[in-house]
Parts: sequence; structure tokens; C-alpha cells
Amino acid sequence: MYNLGVTWLSQHLTGMGVAMSGVRVLRVDGGRVESFWRLRATGLSTRWAAADAGLAYQTARAVLVEAGGIRPRPARARSGRFLSGGEREEIAAGWAGGLSKAEIARRMGRHPATIGRELERNQTRSHRGGMVSRGGLTYRASTAHAKSVARARRPKTARLKDNAELRAWVQARLQKKWSPREIAATLRIEFAERPEMWVSHETIYQSLYVQSRGALRRELTVCLRTGRAVRRPRRRSDERRGRIKDMIMISERPAEVADRAVPGHWEGDLIIGRNNASAIGTLVERSTRFCMLLHLPDGYHPEQVQQAMVAQMSRLPEHLRRSLTWDQGVEMYRHADISFAADLPIYFCDPHSPWQRGSNENNGLLRQYFPKATDLSEHSAEHLDRVAAELNGRPRETLGWHNPAEQLNQLLLR
Repeated sequence: MYNLGVTWLSQHLTGMGVAMSGVRVLRVDGGRVESFWRLRATGLSTRWAAADAGLAYQTARAVLVEAGGIRPRPARARSGRFLSGGEREEIAAGWAGGLSKAEIARRMGRHPATIGRELERNQTRSHRGGMVSRGGLTYRASTAHAKSVARARRPKTARLKDNAELRAWVQARLQKKWSPREIAATLRIEFAERPEMWVSHETIYQSLYVQSRGALRRELTVCLRTGRAVRRPRRRSDERRGRIKDMIMISERPAEVADRAVPGHWEGDLIIGRNNASAIGTLVERSTRFCMLLHLPDGYHPEQVQQAMVAQMSRLPEHLRRSLTWDQGVEMYRHADISFAADLPIYFCDPHSPWQRGSNENNGLLRQYFPKATDLSEHSAEHLDRVAAELNGRPRETLGWHNPAEQLNQLLLR
């Protein structure tokens, strides 16, 4: 289980009038939290990554804020080169029994120097509760193991937390809008002879964002160039944020699609409602301009788009399901599942290239029915079908003033 401090959550719910008395820790399934961090690193938004991982949005948001937007390092099992608690019990028994360091090492399969360092580091002159050995020194296995675990614990106390002079110097520059990288570089120049006054820019970022390392006041994040209170995932320079795995690009699309002579090639997109909270999917056949609308009453998460897309495209005969071209929106995160279920090859446009979906990009007609800044989830599937029927019954100049429905019917009768 993942134990989450409820500082942020309690403040949020208190603002909503929800009592939090007596609540100290929120327990969340660790596997789901790990899945959430992994999905968010792919570029999914917090809301969609939470839904895919099986977490409530507010829980995911609390996890995110608690960590300052930085994925915690997973706990690692101790390496076999370190002495275990059981081995320390063997050392204690052998040493109290008069065995030499070399003999204890031989019996344990360890190097004698390992046993020597362990005894030198952890023997004391206290006689209480321990086994007294040579020279009046006591070696207690439980105490030695607890000290070892404490020494190995990570992360260590941040230098900014221990050094008041350094902390004040860094905070003063942050208030002057200096970046952490500028601060770190200047520290090495100004305090060239004092390494204890050096910190990396990453240490400064973590001290601002991660509550457990909060040597710096978190409100200083507003002084950063981004002004963000939560850190976003780092991405490679060659990686587009939100990039979808295993995309097949439009450059690999068959040449027959371009001239619109062969029917069955579709273009898709979403029209978005008020506050980006709702959407309707649009599908336009390139040859006939025939339009179909996807009903998305519960949002446009990849799973919901997948279900609506497969249901709609499966209504078409096979020869009218030759390809689909879509923008690189994360709503198509499950494009491989759609392609398999609907037997439909899917291609993706290049970034910032709306002209590559010329048939679908002009949503002016649809906005007559679904104005901007309105809630699109309130429209029923039946209403969407009626709108699509009206659109497909309107004459088009590009079709010689025939309408899309007539053109598609001719294709179906062949």
C-alpha cells in the first residue's frame, strides 16, 4: 500500500465543506500509483492517467501534489553484499563464543575484513542487554542492523536543509527571479573555496517541489519562469509531449488516398466543448464527404473513444473501411486496439499539419449545431444521428451539388 499524507487533500476537501477530523493517512494501492506515474510519463494528462490506472482523480491529484510532480524513486532491496540481520546474529554469537574474525568469516562465507569492519564500527562498552566479549566490548546484532539501515536510508538530509547560510543565499536569488541553473553556477564561482556552499540545480528544484525535502519555501515556485506549483515530467529533446506509441505516420499511407478516387478512406477529429470537459467525435469519408458523429457522453478518454469508434466503424462494409487518418491527440492512445477490432488501418498526421486532414478540419458546419463553449455531453446519440443525417443531405459544391448521402448510396449499391 502507498501511504499518502493528506495535507493537500484535507485542505481541498475542507474548502468544499467536507470534514476531515481524525483522518491522518490515505492508503492507496501501490500498484495503481506506480501505474499512474508510468502513464503520466507518456504524456497523458493527470485525469486520463488516473482513469487508466484505476485511481480517482482527486486521489491522483493528491499523490501528484504530495510528490511535487516528481515521481518518487522506488524502494530498492538491499544488495547481497551488505550484511543481513541474520548474518549479524551469527557474528554476535560467534564473537561472544570466542571465535576469531577469520573463523566467523569462513563459516559465513564472507571476507575477514568485512567481519572486522562490522565489529569495529558497532561494538560498544555498554553491558546492558548485550553479550559481553573481549575487552569488555559488546556487539548487539539488533542495534548494529538498525544503524546500518539508518545509514543506508535515502534520500539523505538535503544540504539546503542543514546549511542556513546556503539556504538564505539561494532563497534570496530565487526571489530575484534567478533560475536554479543560474544559482548553482554562481555558487561555484562565488564560493570557489567552499564546496559546502555548492548545490546542483536539480537539488534546488527538488527542495522546492518535493515536500519530504522541503528545505525551501514552496511558495517560491512562483518565482520560477514557469510559476508551476507541481513539476511536469521531463521529456527528451526529440520527444513530442503526449507522443503516442507505435504510430504509423501519414507518409506511409497508400497513395490512392490522396486523389480521393477510391472510397473508404476516412479522416477523424474531435470538436471540444466548454472547458475542454466534453467532446464529439467526427468522421468524414474523403471521397463522398459523408459524415458520422461519435457519441462520447462520458468524456473523450482513450478507452471511451475506442469503444465509440469501434461501434461506429463496424457498421460499415469492409470495402468502406480502408483507412483512418487522425491528428496526434492522446485520445487515440489505444489506436492499435481500434485498428484490430475494426479491421481499420490508422495513420497519424505530422504535428501542426491540419491541412493533412483537409476534409475533416473545417468544422464550421458542425458548429452551427454544436456552438463553442457549450456542454457537448448533453446531446444524445439519437440527436447526433439526426445532425449527421442533415449534414449528409446538404448539397456540396465539391460533389457537383450532389449530397454526401447520395454519393455513399451509389457506392453501397455497387
